[in-house]
Amino acid sequence: MTPAFFVLVGVIGLMVGSFLNVCISRIPAGESVVSPRSRCPRCKKPIASYDNIPVVSYLILAGKCRNCGLKISAIYPAVEIVTALAFVGQAIFIADNLPLLVVRLVFTAMLIVLFGTDYQTMRLPNPITYSGIVIGLVASVFLPPGLQSSLIGAALGAAVPWLIRWVWFKATKVDAMGLGDVKMLAMIGAFLGWQQVWVVLFLSTLAGALFGVTLLVIQKRSFASKLPFGTFLAMAAYVASLVGERLAAWYMGLYQF
Repeated sequence: MTPAFFVLVGVIGLMVGSFLNVCISRIPAGESVVSPRSRCPRCKKPIASYDNIPVVSYLILAGKCRNCGLKISAIYPAVEIVTALAFVGQAIFIADNLPLLVVRLVFTAMLIVLFGTDYQTMRLPNPITYSGIVIGLVASVFLPPGLQSSLIGAALGAAVPWLIRWVWFKATKVDAMGLGDVKMLAMIGAFLGWQQVWVVLFLSTLAGALFGVTLLVIQKRSFASKLPFGTFLAMAAYVASLVGERLAAWYMGLYQF
């Protein structure tokens, strides 16, 4: 693919990222992502189209509402930039298979929404996880990982964290993770296949453990403190979508003599 193609994917990522900001803020509240138009939360004035250009408008307005001067969170352009970079990352790895690339871009967008909602509200909305399971299964009929691997992946992705959750609750009377995490990993398994469920579980658990220990040391939190595990699942799933097969092959190669 030419550099122009990757630039195009990046621009699409910026525009999609602008929409993902709407999804992150509205879906957990049960609001429509289509209407009403985006508006300032203080003065209630709808944001004009020329003030809604990804990243550019934020810089031109110096991060403030044009009408009332309310400070706009830097999270908005950050989500747009992250989405653009994540889209380009997918394009670099899957440029030779356009249909699969489109599916992986949809998957990436869903991961970003789930990351954002879990980080902000500790919730993983059903409209994203359920629709993601369906999209992953349908796409697998025609594309990798294949329907069988996708079906097993969805089932395994739901079963493993549910079992961990049940065992931990029986032992400690504390929920190790929410049901949203169960549904999210089922979605990941539907998109990536059952082999990558193990990769995602390993990477997300490792990242979550390191983060949790850091909080324990720095902020003196207890082991009972809840962490937004969906954020770690999202990051691990994105990494697995790019290099999961290579990581699994490398790991298995350590045990070959």
